[in-house]
Amino acid sequence: MKTLQELTRPNIWSLAPYSSARDEYSGHAAHVFLDANENPYNQPYNRYPDPLQKELKSAISKVKGVPADNIFLGNGSDEAIDLPYRCFCRPGIDNVVAIEPTYGMYRVCADINNVEYRPVLLDENYQIRAGQLLEACDEYTKIIWICSPNNPSGNNILRDEIVKVLQSFGGIVIVDEAYSDFSSQKPFRNDLSLYPNLIVLNTMSKAWGCAAIRLGMAFASKEIIDVFNKVKYPYNINSLTQHQALNALKDPFEVDKWVRILLLERTRMIDAFRLLPICKQIYHTDANFFLARMTDAQSIYSYLVDRGIIVRNRTRIQLCQNCIRVTIGTKTENNELLAALRQYPHPSLG
Repeated sequence: MKTLQELTRPNIWSLAPYSSARDEYSGHAAHVFLDANENPYNQPYNRYPDPLQKELKSAISKVKGVPADNIFLGNGSDEAIDLPYRCFCRPGIDNVVAIEPTYGMYRVCADINNVEYRPVLLDENYQIRAGQLLEACDEYTKIIWICSPNNPSGNNILRDEIVKVLQSFGGIVIVDEAYSDFSSQKPFRNDLSLYPNLIVLNTMSKAWGCAAIRLGMAFASKEIIDVFNKVKYPYNINSLTQHQALNALKDPFEVDKWVRILLLERTRMIDAFRLLPICKQIYHTDANFFLARMTDAQSIYSYLVDRGIIVRNRTRIQLCQNCIRVTIGTKTENNELLAALRQYPHPSLG
């Protein structure tokens, strides 16, 4: 691959990051804080949070098996998606390549940062070959985006094909593993030492049930993490989020239990959907949701909305015509969805 300096925007490489009050005394014990113009009252909310989230990263390191120096924490995964554009892609010059269909924020962030976005269409099984992605690249391609398990299709992208991309591409490869806790495929975060051009995304929003606290993760080489830390806002993860994440991380076995329950429910829901006259096809999934091709996705979606049941209508997405995406809920929620769909007025039933 190219060197990190070659991949990084020159202004970012030479950037002098903002030095917060909490950075300057790092390593020293302190108990009187008169440096950051904080109000001394209303503890503990009067103090700025740890800008580098050291305690939280230590806890994540133990659960995820990634050294703390290889972890970046963002305000949701959206921050970890936006930062690579700001760090590596020169607006109006560089481009990125991504599988299609996939998570929409990759394109949105490209548009915001004035970076050309090159989608490469998946096949009918929502898979891709490394050569197809590499053929879409040129000398100005800085990033390849791969979401696995993919959203909205739910399936793992073939691991061997991702490895080929990592071995052949000279830029940054970002593998978004937001749904990896529901998958049996080996996560790429365990392979950071093998691929210096790899960034792996993860989140507290899915398996950990903490979407409200907005905590995203990026795992990468220390050198890439250092670049991210130069560019991020000083106090990007608030104290309430850090505190709640630490509480959640104390009981990873509870999360394992949720995952097992959701996987069993996923199997039950897919089996039930296959019996619906209005369901034409269920696609393979490795996530906590599945994609279903229906007879008329828009009509079915509107019918469910009228009954207070919300699924995701994906019919306007490439390769997803007449598809809805169904997240696995509680057994009660899932049963309510099934009951409503069984009452849907299918034409063949008169």
